[in-house]
Amino acid sequence: WVGYFKLADAAKTPLADLDEWLRHRLRQCRLKEWKRAKTRYRELVRLGVNSEQARNISGSRKGLWRLSLTPQLHVALGNAYWRGLGLAFASDLYGKR
Repeated sequence: WVGYFKLADAAKTPLADLDEWLRHRLRQCRLKEWKRAKTRYRELVRLGVNSEQARNISGSRKGLWRLSLTPQLHVALGNAYWRGLGLAFASDLYGKR
């Protein structure tokens, strides 16, 4: 699929948009896995988020989709985190070929 669209430079933008949405969704799913506020706090601190910021996020009444847009989650669950788990993004594959 990536090889087919490699011929067109216009495919970079849709792939980048798809990757952006996918990372957003992955952050939301990870938050959903951490069901309790206590677990969210513990995991965010473990991933390097400031204790006070982790407390604010874990105790927030906002929805998971909105929380997944916070800068703290971008740091904790950034690209390096997902690449460390072995996830390859479409825009990375597009750039390799």
